[in-house]
Amino acid sequence: MRKLSATIAQLAAMRTVGMASVANHPDRLQDLQEFGSNPGALKAKTYVPETRKARPALVVVLHGCTQTAGGYDHGSGWSRLADDHGFILLFPEQQRANNPNLCFNWFSREDITRDRGEALSIRQMIATMVDTRAIDPSRIFVTGLSAGGAMAAALLATYPELFAGGAIIAGLPYGSASNIPEALQAMRDPGKHSGTELGDRVRRASPHVGPWPGIAIWHGTADATVTSSNADASLAQWLSVHGLDDKPNATETVSGHQHRIWTNATGRPVVEDYRIANLGHGTPLATTGEDACGNAMPHMLEAGISSTRRIAAAWGLLADTESHAAPRRMESPPLRAVAPKAPTRPIHDDPTPASLPKTRVQKVIEDALRSAGLMR
Repeated sequence: MRKLSATIAQLAAMRTVGMASVANHPDRLQDLQEFGSNPGALKAKTYVPETRKARPALVVVLHGCTQTAGGYDHGSGWSRLADDHGFILLFPEQQRANNPNLCFNWFSREDITRDRGEALSIRQMIATMVDTRAIDPSRIFVTGLSAGGAMAAALLATYPELFAGGAIIAGLPYGSASNIPEALQAMRDPGKHSGTELGDRVRRASPHVGPWPGIAIWHGTADATVTSSNADASLAQWLSVHGLDDKPNATETVSGHQHRIWTNATGRPVVEDYRIANLGHGTPLATTGEDACGNAMPHMLEAGISSTRRIAAAWGLLADTESHAAPRRMESPPLRAVAPKAPTRPIHDDPTPASLPKTRVQKVIEDALRSAGLMR
């Protein structure tokens, strides 16, 4: 079992590397200035290609810890792909005042509850994009890396009616933690939970009763930051949500990596699982060859397979591919600004929920995190 002190030290090292590289790339994104009450105090950036479809799809992209929206776009290649295929991108961006390590606060109940905190801020961003950019509301997707992957899982759980599909890259299942010590533990070991228990976390997160979004899970087998057992837990969670067993309908090898597919009763793929052989913590890229997309940089890792391109293809965003994602009937009220159910979070709020008393052990952990520069 990886020691907690080693995890904290690794996160501190990631922050140092991330800070050194954060500005060493061109930023192709534009600010989205007004998008509602923004209770999570996030920034928003967008990319709208010059040539786009009449009713374009929207892809919500969530960066990982130590990253920025522009940096993640440069590494992943999403905006270059949007230029070629006419869809629109939304990049929520964390602020250092909310989280010194620039992680989305996927471990805070305030931020992963429907109509609260960061989850509501992102929903408000989506509503604004639908209103102002003629987005097709049946083709909204979300993906993210690491903390962004965990926040993507939270959005899929809390607002499943909004999304046709999601892709969780090196992330964690929804409901893995509700404070920082639990988050660090979950990253090392998600614990032993049945698929039904994990699925119930999603089912309880919203009043949703309609079809669930399709899910793709991507994880490196050599990930020492968020262990691949979290991918096993995410897979079990979404198989339960879709009412599927653990036996895939198809298994193949893609560029040397295992890809498993589960289909629904109509034969449409609804859960996919990619295990990237010998890959550490990051987004899998192919930076050479005919499928090249993106640029290698910290936590954006050459793997001989482009997760960006394959995710977009599965969602039907590339001109010569067929979507795996079923068109969605909007079952919630039209996407308009939604008033928060709690006061807007102060910009310097402690990411640990105030309702959880701090034990002596938790204080020791938080002191270590502060000394590593990972929280205030």
